[in-house]
Amino acid sequence: MILILSSNLEPTTNEVLMWLNKMNKSYIRVHEDEFFEIKIINKKFFLESYRNSFFLEDISSVWYRRGGGLKFKRETYKNPAVNLNMNEAYHWLEDYVIKKLESKKHINKQRNSKLNKLLVLEEAQKVGLLVPKYFLAENTDDVIINKMITKSYTENIILEAVNENYDGILYTAVVAEHEKKPFFPTFFQDKIEKEYEIRSFYLDGKIWSTAIISQNDKQTKTDYRKYNVQTPNRNVPYNLPPEIEICLTKLFQVLDVNCGSADFIKGKDGKFYFLEINPLGQFLGLSSICNYSLDKEIAQFL
Repeated sequence: MILILSSNLEPTTNEVLMWLNKMNKSYIRVHEDEFFEIKIINKKFFLESYRNSFFLEDISSVWYRRGGGLKFKRETYKNPAVNLNMNEAYHWLEDYVIKKLESKKHINKQRNSKLNKLLVLEEAQKVGLLVPKYFLAENTDDVIINKMITKSYTENIILEAVNENYDGILYTAVVAEHEKKPFFPTFFQDKIEKEYEIRSFYLDGKIWSTAIISQNDKQTKTDYRKYNVQTPNRNVPYNLPPEIEICLTKLFQVLDVNCGSADFIKGKDGKFYFLEINPLGQFLGLSSICNYSLDKEIAQFL
């Protein structure tokens, strides 16, 4: 039995489930609004929510896709001392369940599904990948105008309801002027003059890459995610140099992540610059354009 931890109506999950159905593989899909009660039945761990139930030993593989992971119910007690003691008991039961699931065949893990982007950049350099020079600052004193970019180092780049009727997205932007006042610690990085961008999807040692020809469009020149719907960027299948793929594989292994999307820039100087890894990013669009069938690859792996 395959356990899939995802969010309601998440499109990538839906596509993978279609392949699992074709392959006659049994699965359980857990949504972000489910809370499980841990029970012991016939000396076996049994988990039950309002829509799913299963024995822990029946799970053969796990895909952590999205949704915050497995969540648990806890009883509360009036006596503070009893409540404290029982919370610790709950903790160790929950810890056991999560670690047992992570010990099974899996695609990513609940405990490291969100990566610290600053640590990733440090580890990328250690394994031999080239990273554009960067620093954090509370002012723009050391920022070279029009030669440096700023971007978010947080996991979530979508600001829900930032305005009354709109969500917002944090894009990469070129720094165009100095700020007079100090601000919250912000990420600054050298702007690389690029030939094109590369999105590489990694799954357990295999890599599928796509070149994104984004530099010829003002709208997508700095960040290809500012999609031009009327004149889309050209995306083509691509192979990273073997030495870059070896370093990228080492990075995923060091981070203990076996699936995700990595972003690179091919500079006009001929060098490949590593930008970041997103274990939970969307990949179906590029997969479809390049005929990679990554949803099928995931279903087969599980």
